[in-house]
Amino acid sequence: MSAPKKIFGTDGVRGTANIEPVTAETALKLGRAAGHVFKHLASQPRGRGRNKIVLGKDTRLSGYMLENALSAGILSMGVDVLFIGPLPTPGVAYVTRSLRADAGIVITASHNPYDDNGIKFFRADGYKLDDKIEYEIESLVFSGEIESIRPTADAVGKAVRIDDALGRYIEYAKASFPRGMTLEGLRIVVDCAHGAAYKSTPCVLRELGAEVIVHGNQPDGKNINKECGSMHPALLCQKIWEHRADLGIAHDGDADRVLLCDEKGTLIDGDDVMAMAALDLLEQGKLAKRTLVSTVMSNAGLSAAITAAGGHVVCTGVGDRYVIDEMLRHGYNLGGEQSGHLIFRDHSTTGDGLVAALQVLRIMRTRELPLSKLVQCWNRFPQIVTNVVVREKKPFKELQDVGQLLTEAETELKTQGGRVLLRYSGTEPKARLLMEGRDQATLQKWTHKISEAIKRQVGA
Repeated sequence: MSAPKKIFGTDGVRGTANIEPVTAETALKLGRAAGHVFKHLASQPRGRGRNKIVLGKDTRLSGYMLENALSAGILSMGVDVLFIGPLPTPGVAYVTRSLRADAGIVITASHNPYDDNGIKFFRADGYKLDDKIEYEIESLVFSGEIESIRPTADAVGKAVRIDDALGRYIEYAKASFPRGMTLEGLRIVVDCAHGAAYKSTPCVLRELGAEVIVHGNQPDGKNINKECGSMHPALLCQKIWEHRADLGIAHDGDADRVLLCDEKGTLIDGDDVMAMAALDLLEQGKLAKRTLVSTVMSNAGLSAAITAAGGHVVCTGVGDRYVIDEMLRHGYNLGGEQSGHLIFRDHSTTGDGLVAALQVLRIMRTRELPLSKLVQCWNRFPQIVTNVVVREKKPFKELQDVGQLLTEAETELKTQGGRVLLRYSGTEPKARLLMEGRDQATLQKWTHKISEAIKRQVGA
């Protein structure tokens, strides 16, 4: 018996637009399958007699194609579609809850280049789908089980455009910042990556009183993430100097992540934000169960700092869904990834780059300190992260010398409290190698040896 077909990856469906599985044909089937599953998940419609699904997207050219295909599939199952247009992924999650919809869908490939696209799903409560529901949708796409379900006449779904979705998200984001506190006197540079946050983030910061200088806010469908945003933060750091700004904020294409830059032009990553936020919440007695959730990619210095302050750090596999799952399972309220996916569960159900930036700004305002001073609350262990582009994801144990080199590197690095982590990306054709320890020269030596061994055998 052949293995069941699979289209869901670690973060929804993703790939090159107009090539399977990210085609109009498969999107139509996904829409039908999702319409069927969410219609029957709800014990009763959350609106006035009609089931409904929110449909948002980022700024990619292929979003129009996929949006219409998904919509057609959903409508054909007798479920209404609420179009909300370009909005950050966390905005789609919030609007899904706000409109009491049965589910939310966002068309995005996040930090990937514009020729990729993807489809992510949210439950009615704004959280990502669990594996069981994904599997059910996936099975229906291929099985043909629902081919005979064809509502007619007034049982067919209706599509409407929600004009105030952006305004709803803006007000929600502002509500995560203390009432009565403003950003007056701060000059902030924002790089929106020509993506979904090109309106929302500048608007929120201006309404809170900041002087905002915006870059990456002219999407044309093809320039999303192109040499800008959190994937290319050097531009942001340069603009800090040019504008003599107090802070820089860089999003990825769907704005579910953020990287910052301090007033000296130094990059601030997700580990930095987690350290500042966790230590601040610990001091206030507001860090749930005194625990921060991070991934295996986070720097070991983060755990050392939180532990020294009387807290705990729980590590998960790489991917914000694993962080969120752990947070939900045990009732934690802060978690994230070094890459800038940060979940403040007191405010959001998913990674939200804008909400995360506002929490850092709150700490800056409360403590009356610049970002460069705040980030000194912890010490980072030397770490090198290398991405090797590959043509195939062959198991590492089948690659000559790689296993032996990993063993030798781990043995040497353990003596200095270090570690080695090698894995394939779940969303890109890349092998990711993390080396961590106290001696930079040792890290560089093993990084070169292992990455070269991978390049020789499966490098693109």
